[in-house]
Amino acid sequence: MWLPDIDLSGETGPKYKALVEAIITDIESGRLRHDVRMPTHRELAYRLKVSVQTVSAAYKEVERQGYLRSERRRGTFVQARLTDRASSFILDHRQPDLIDLSIVRTAYTDFHNDLSRQMHARLAEETMHGWMESCRPVAGFEYHREIGSKWLASMGIDCTIPNLLITNGAAQGVFTALATIVQPDDVVLTESLTDHGVIGTASILRFKLGALPTDEQGILPEAFERECHQRQVRALVVTPIFTNPTNCLMGLERRKKIAEIAEHYGVYVIEDDVYRPLLEQNLPPITSFLPKLGFHVSSLTKIVMPGLRTGFLTVPQHLSIRASSVLRVTGWMGTPLMAEIGARWIADGTVDQAVTVQRALMRERQALVAEILGDAVVRHHPTSLSAWVRIPAHWQEEWFASELRKNGVAVTISDPFMTVKVPRPNAIRLCLGGAVDTPALHHGLMQIRHTMDQMPGVHAFDVMY
Repeated sequence: MWLPDIDLSGETGPKYKALVEAIITDIESGRLRHDVRMPTHRELAYRLKVSVQTVSAAYKEVERQGYLRSERRRGTFVQARLTDRASSFILDHRQPDLIDLSIVRTAYTDFHNDLSRQMHARLAEETMHGWMESCRPVAGFEYHREIGSKWLASMGIDCTIPNLLITNGAAQGVFTALATIVQPDDVVLTESLTDHGVIGTASILRFKLGALPTDEQGILPEAFERECHQRQVRALVVTPIFTNPTNCLMGLERRKKIAEIAEHYGVYVIEDDVYRPLLEQNLPPITSFLPKLGFHVSSLTKIVMPGLRTGFLTVPQHLSIRASSVLRVTGWMGTPLMAEIGARWIADGTVDQAVTVQRALMRERQALVAEILGDAVVRHHPTSLSAWVRIPAHWQEEWFASELRKNGVAVTISDPFMTVKVPRPNAIRLCLGGAVDTPALHHGLMQIRHTMDQMPGVHAFDVMY
């Protein structure tokens, strides 16, 4: 049985904090490995000659930081850190010999490459680049924000220039919104399977992340209301269009209900709405019903091209100064070059063209997913950048992903998206964008189908990344 190499008998400070440090040290050093069962609270307390409450407090803190997970009736287990889990399945570097379906990106084709080359050529011919001469205002140049405001308005998002901040993509937008309103130990709710950036942010800002159950439309209003009734909830982070990774799409009545609950309990809503331009129907943002509580996040990254990291964060009027100050200390301002390119492409219609191209490509690729994987597809939409796919019960997610990797296909399992105390769904996320072309995608999907039809090897349980 694992025991930390510490003596708490002479500890002058809080003993649980020393135990927290010892547990985390052993996990990061590899002495405690992923999925190892921890001693029970009572057993470890007996061995260390401390109270059960001390061990309970330590386990709770380590779990909050993402190093442990507790499973009902099974015990407490070591969980790989979020960054380790994410990097195991979401590739940081492009590998030419691998069909990479692990990262949600826009498709990148010759059309996109030509757009980039043409823009760089035009910029090179200009004699003056005024947008390179200043690093303020922090919220972004006013004419960039004006163009962004009009673009957002064309999609039904009402915002004024003073309440609009330009960020380096949606991830910084979500982080800025959370840092504006959340204090350590505040409760923030999100989908039970959610974007791993939100999970990582919880560790940085030290808030308590709560998981809400979902159906095909996303979070369940009754679960949201129950949590708000039982404890003080500070914020809800929600992706109502093509939720990552489960691909939920929230309908109008559900949006109204979520907004109604949030307003009743005074809960801020941070709406990650980056996929809105890809949706071919008009659904108002949840935040449109919450002018005093809503943060709306959008971006060009997921609709034009991956490297165009220009985001737009709309904040409640009374928090515009505070949000700008958070942006200042975490990145100063959105990169002017990216904002300039984004503004020009919005103004001349290039963004609309890029959205049309993305929709057409995703329709073709989503049809291919449905044709090859059939009933295994839990949820996908014609213009979504990803699909959520169930794998057979005789496979476990790590085994399945490892077998695919051996055969040249990278996919993402549920681990990076799991909030605390969420059971594994035995499903994988397939991303259909990036530089992969349709023939390569077809080959990758056929490999997935073939692997589903196979039984795992007898030593599959030894697979580790």
